[in-house]
Amino acid sequence: MNVSVSQPNLAQALSIVSHAVSSRSTLTILENVLISTEQDRICLSATNLELGLRYWIPAQIEQEGAITVPAKMFTDLVNTMPADTVNLQLNEINQTVTVRCQKLVTEIRGIEASEFPPMPEYDETDSVPFEMPEMKKMIQQVAFAAAVDDNRPVLHGVKMSVNDNVLAMAATDGYRIAIKRIILKEGLPNPVSAIIPASALRELARITNANDKIVHMAFCGEKSQVIFHLENADLISSLIAGEFINYEAIVPNSFKTTTIVSTAALQSACNQAGVIARENKNLIKMNIHISDDEIAKIMIMTQAEQSGGSQENVVEANASGEDIQIAFNVRYLKDVLDVIDSPNVSLRTNATMAPAMITPVDDKVDYRYVIMPMHFA
Repeated sequence: MNVSVSQPNLAQALSIVSHAVSSRSTLTILENVLISTEQDRICLSATNLELGLRYWIPAQIEQEGAITVPAKMFTDLVNTMPADTVNLQLNEINQTVTVRCQKLVTEIRGIEASEFPPMPEYDETDSVPFEMPEMKKMIQQVAFAAAVDDNRPVLHGVKMSVNDNVLAMAATDGYRIAIKRIILKEGLPNPVSAIIPASALRELARITNANDKIVHMAFCGEKSQVIFHLENADLISSLIAGEFINYEAIVPNSFKTTTIVSTAALQSACNQAGVIARENKNLIKMNIHISDDEIAKIMIMTQAEQSGGSQENVVEANASGEDIQIAFNVRYLKDVLDVIDSPNVSLRTNATMAPAMITPVDDKVDYRYVIMPMHFA
């Protein structure tokens, strides 16, 4: 192998695929990145056996070939190089790559490409196209609600389903549920349903750029894996087996109190309360008082158990229904307010210990966030 690439392109490719490199594996090959030639491009690949990433960049190829090199060492080296041409030349006898950039010459011992675990190839047969900007927004509004340290695997995933022309995503950690639906321009002949690791979807959102207009999704590995194909990248992920909760059965159908409040105002108040609430399990209390003309005041209160500090704040709102006092984990409120674009949000409640729901005040957006309240004295 003898190839030349631009340093910025190579650094970008390594920054993308390095997220799939295994850092604690007993298999040394999983700590490596595979470099292989493909016509007038090189492909960089990495996998931890659960997640795989490929990324293609333009290259001048004088001799074809493939090799794996230690990902961290190679990435760190490339990041120190000037924005110039980088030449990679493989000595097939001792599997050593000579890396040249201007006057810098570095030799890196690699492992044969044949040792690298095989990764599924994208096959456009039965693939499903989605508009990437919409998909990325859905991921940002849903994936954060998935569990991180729960021992139930399905809660680490996002339930993704397509029925006719409706694409839905849902995620929950047992304390909150985020649900987003969009209408596709074209429906699918057959329903699609899978539980995809939230971490994989976050990676998909991370690696996309403004040029990625369409993403193609296909199942592979006897439908135990999913592959997302972009113009210059592939993301392969294992699917999560199991039955996702019937989240629609948990979402309340009616509410006694509806409070309309500025997204930015509530977000600011939650950020301020969070500074004090972090010493009290992130608990904040909301006292919603409604006057006769449906003008409401949201009193937000929190205390710091160790330092003895406290905070009160008032946010103006419009509301209808009954007065209510309810407590939430302020981090869960901040998470959803960070991903809502609408100027105003609706907070709907029933009782002190009943699930509440937050939605954007926007008829064009089908997004629901159900949050369980916290106990308070």
